[in-house]
Amino acid sequence: MVKRREMQPFGLSFLDAIACGFGAILLLLVITKVTQPIVLQQSTDALRTQVIELGERVVALRSQLQVVQTEREDRRDQISRREGQLAKLTNRLEMMRGEFNVSDKDSTVTNILEKRLEFARTELTRDIDEMMVYDAAPTSIIGGIPADSEYIIFVIDTSGSMVQFAWPLVLSKVTETLAVYPDVKGIQVMNDNGQYMFPRYRGQWIPDSRARRKAIVNTLRTWTPFSNSSPVEGITRAISSFYSEDKKISIYVFGDEFTGGSIQPVLDAVDKVNRFGSDGNRLVRIHAVGFPVMLEQDPRLHVTGERFATLMRLMCDAHGGTFIGLNRTH
Repeated sequence: MVKRREMQPFGLSFLDAIACGFGAILLLLVITKVTQPIVLQQSTDALRTQVIELGERVVALRSQLQVVQTEREDRRDQISRREGQLAKLTNRLEMMRGEFNVSDKDSTVTNILEKRLEFARTELTRDIDEMMVYDAAPTSIIGGIPADSEYIIFVIDTSGSMVQFAWPLVLSKVTETLAVYPDVKGIQVMNDNGQYMFPRYRGQWIPDSRARRKAIVNTLRTWTPFSNSSPVEGITRAISSFYSEDKKISIYVFGDEFTGGSIQPVLDAVDKVNRFGSDGNRLVRIHAVGFPVMLEQDPRLHVTGERFATLMRLMCDAHGGTFIGLNRTH
């Protein structure tokens, strides 16, 4: 009797197919695990970039809002002044009309008008003299600094040491300096690296007004752009961007230390841009105020503060200005 072969429930081919399928699943899992962190990192980088861009946009919008608010306050000041001038002119016109009516009766029109014109001329002359205060002799000095400029530029060290230890005093000294110049034709503010406080006025003068001065001081409270504690970039940019033969300009450098290399290259760089004019004077005056932040720290840090004082003394002396070294930061 022939013995029948037993039936195999699964063939070898079927087992191969099962093994291959299982291997494919494992491969998919491995690929997914490998690519998932890469995709996640890419998404994180994209979101971080968006956050940075949105932050920059917020800063720009805040700056624009500050400028708009300042311009609105400036307009209000102008309207108020114009209304005051209009009221004065209206009163003067009514007075002259009344005197003219009276003069018709006593036939002294000419004499009265001549007196009124003389009075008006005297008032206008006094007003013009007050407005021309900056045409006074250049020997007028306030706090040791000649106050004969029509335009002023602040170059302020915004490094961490200044912000942490001397910022309230910086605000005070900026306010005091503005008070020395009650009415100038233009103002500009940048840090020691040459970054503008108001990018909208890059390369332009900020028109002077009470509202704009208030905006400068208020913005300065939280204005901390990067600084390398070397004033050469800010000074050279200020001179090259704003010098004009028909303008009297003063630069005020506020700082506490000089962390650059040798002092002489800095003096040479400033000499190169702030040349002598046809009148034998420098194109702009350079003044400086030294804040003794480093001198109040560890003695090992004194050297950078002393180098700033040395640098600015030499620079101010060579460029028609004055260096003032403060003895405290509070």
